Amino acid sequence: MKARLTIRTYTKHFRSHVHDSYHQLVLPIQGNIHIDMDGFLGTVTVGECVVIPKGVAHGFNADEAARFIVADCDDLPEHLMSDELAVFSISPPLLSYIHFVEKQLEHQVEPEIEASMENTFTLLLAQQALVKAVDPRIHAVRMMIVEQLAQPLTIESLAEVAYLSPTQFKKLFKQNIGMSVLKYVTLQRMEKAKALLIHTDLPVQLIAGRVGYSDLSAFSRRFSSHFGVSPRAFLRT
Repeated sequence: MKARLTIRTYTKHFRSHVHDSYHQLVLPIQGNIHIDMDGFLGTVTVGECVVIPKGVAHGFNADEAARFIVADCDDLPEHLMSDELAVFSISPPLLSYIHFVEKQLEHQVEPEIEASMENTFTLLLAQQALVKAVDPRIHAVRMMIVEQLAQPLTIESLAEVAYLSPTQFKKLFKQNIGMSVLKYVTLQRMEKAKALLIHTDLPVQLIAGRVGYSDLSAFSRRFSSHFGVSPRAFLRT
């Protein structure tokens, strides 16, 4: 698979065309884009990706201030070529990476770096789970959770972000994500802790604090229960 990455802006004027020789992925990095094509009619926003298969006519428009990373691909991972899901939520690492791509493409023309970026993009895309784009209110909560894992994350505070009552929020979150809010928060905290243990030399107590645990013993118990081994098993030596 090969991807050619560019930064795009569009206008409010509705346009339509067809790509006969390549698939196209559109990933918003600022603002939204409205897409009209067979299998999907709606808005794609930051944290999502729309797959436009080759040969499929599509119309689109966006506010002039919106910006997008567009990937023109000869081929796509098979699991992304779904007839049922044209738009999916992208992972936090891929979202962070396309913001890096934007800065690099704006900064200089360097073929070797661009080739490396395109290769990394395809590797991240191959690992991308095909997760249905979620309700915008739940998407906002997910972004907050990832960015504020060190902070207390209560049902009440998260429900406020979604402008829902706690009961409505818990129900909508599970419908969209497939697990409870607290289970999702714990999952994100454990995965972040594991990454910090493997990729940094931070002490366990500091890592515990960075994922929201002031009590080291409570963190160690939760981590051991989640992964089956203690945090120290992942420490860099």
